[in-house]
Amino acid sequence: MFKNLKLKIICFLFITYFLSLISSGAYALTMSNSNYILQMGNFNMASGKPTGDNYKLGFTAGQTAPGLFTGTNYKVRSGFQYIKSIISFAFSVSSTSIDFGVLPPTEPVTRTNNLTISNGSANGYAVTASENHQLFAGCVGALIPDTTCDNGTCTQSSSSDWTNTLTYGFGYRCDNITGTDCASGFATSALYKQFADNSLGETAQNVMNGANVGRNKQATITYKVNISNTQAAGLYTNVITYIATPTF
Repeated sequence: MFKNLKLKIICFLFITYFLSLISSGAYALTMSNSNYILQMGNFNMASGKPTGDNYKLGFTAGQTAPGLFTGTNYKVRSGFQYIKSIISFAFSVSSTSIDFGVLPPTEPVTRTNNLTISNGSANGYAVTASENHQLFAGCVGALIPDTTCDNGTCTQSSSSDWTNTLTYGFGYRCDNITGTDCASGFATSALYKQFADNSLGETAQNVMNGANVGRNKQATITYKVNISNTQAAGLYTNVITYIATPTF
C-alpha cells in the first residue's frame, strides 16, 4: 500500500519600503545616490494617532498643500496621509499541510486550500508559487514527477487539459472565489499547470495578481496527484512556497 502523501505550505508576506536618508546639511531636502533620489518640498514636523472613547485620528503637520485634487481627467492625492493606505496589506493560506492520504493507482486525488489577500498599494500585488522539488520519497529514492498533462505540453508557465486517468504526476490549478485575480491559464476546470521547481532553477510563477485595491480577495488552489500501478510505495513530500508582494 502507498503511504501518506503530504505537502508543506510556506507563505511569505513581503512589504518593503525603501527610504534612505543621508543628511549632508541642515537644510538639504533633496537627497540622492546612484540608486535613488528623494525630492520633497518639506517634511512633516508633527504626527500622531490620538484616540478617545468615540474617535481615532491620524494626523501629520508640515505639508504645503495636502488634499484631494480632481479634474475631468485626473485625480491627485497630496499629503502624507495619502501615503498610508487605509487597507493594510495582508496574506494568508488556509492550511499549511496538505495530506493526500493513501494514493490509489490511476485514481486522481485532489485537495484544496484557499489564498486570501488584502491589498491597498497603488500599483497592485502579486502572489508567486514554487516547489522545492518534485514529490519525493527519500526512503526509496523515488519521485512522483510534475504532470505534463494529457498532451505533454503543460509547464510551470503554460496550462493544458488534464483529465485522462492514465496521465500521471502532480499539478495544480487556481479558481477565483472573490475577485478575479487568479493568474491566466485556468479558464476551464480541466486546465492544470506544474509548480515551478526550485531545484531545477525554474522561476516562481504568479498564481494571483491584481492591479486594484481590495479586501479579502480569495482564490482556491486545487492540488492534483495521480500515480501508476508501478509507482514505488513510500511517503512522498515536497514544500510549496507562496510569496505575496505589494507594488508601490
